[in-house]
Amino acid sequence: MKLISLDVFYVVAGLFLLLVAARIALDAQHPKRWGSAVFWGLLAIVFFAGKQLPALVAGYMVLAMVVLAATKQVAGVPGAGGAAGDRAKSAERLRNWLFAPALLIPAMAVVGTLLLSRVHWGDWWLMDSANVTVSAVCLGALVAAAVGLKITRAAPVTAVNEGSRLLQAIGWALILPQMLAALGAIFSKAGVGPVIAELAAHALPTQIPFVAVAAYCLGMAIFTMCMGNAFAAFPVITLGIGLPFVVQLHHGNPAIMAAIGMLSGYCGTLMTPMAANFNIVPAMLLDLKDKNAVVKAQVPIGLTLLAANILIMYLCVYRF
Repeated sequence: MKLISLDVFYVVAGLFLLLVAARIALDAQHPKRWGSAVFWGLLAIVFFAGKQLPALVAGYMVLAMVVLAATKQVAGVPGAGGAAGDRAKSAERLRNWLFAPALLIPAMAVVGTLLLSRVHWGDWWLMDSANVTVSAVCLGALVAAAVGLKITRAAPVTAVNEGSRLLQAIGWALILPQMLAALGAIFSKAGVGPVIAELAAHALPTQIPFVAVAAYCLGMAIFTMCMGNAFAAFPVITLGIGLPFVVQLHHGNPAIMAAIGMLSGYCGTLMTPMAANFNIVPAMLLDLKDKNAVVKAQVPIGLTLLAANILIMYLCVYRF
């Protein structure tokens, strides 16, 4: 038995999204009141009762959310978030303590993964070992929210108000990673991986170990740029290039290949507007005139890291 499982945090997220939907529905001044309320309400139901819903019903709910987003029925509240002067005064008062809640999340992820997963009383375990890292991150988010309220001396309702504001500012892009990850799984089921393997075998001299590594890392980055999500690219490119050439043909270490391959995918995330939640949303939140400014600033870093990943994988994957 597990006291803290991932299902608990899905319920918490669902309840929060339900509060967001209710707040929007009660806000007569909201520019897209009912469309936004339905969008966040549907997402709340998916989080809250996803395992109990038939797959077909959940699929139609997701399609309904896509239609609402595509017809521009989902929007945030312009000008919300408090006066700039008040925010500046609060930042001056709190100074570096503002970073404490954000740093608590990765700290709790490490502590939870290494320590909390081992805590148990007989058959009762504190955390589910199958999803311990994700559960620890979620727990860290709750702890960070509580610490943030304590530091700022804000009322608990502030967390709901500000969380709702940020959620609406992000908008439909919030569900893009889940959608793209699901698309990657569909591509994998459809047999895209073997097709890529055949194309790579004919187009590239994959019998050369370095070429196999470079093809895998570049494939992860490019496919991630197209999909906007490294998790979507990973099963397709790993089945199409990584396993048949790096592992099976050249006997590379699959653990090293997979770890550095994901890092190569993340390099692609830095260089694409398709990763909207990482690159377009920050530009929106910061009111940048150029919505691709974040991507443009990250391209040199992404290319440098990608080259480093190729070199590191070549030096390690065949030797350890």
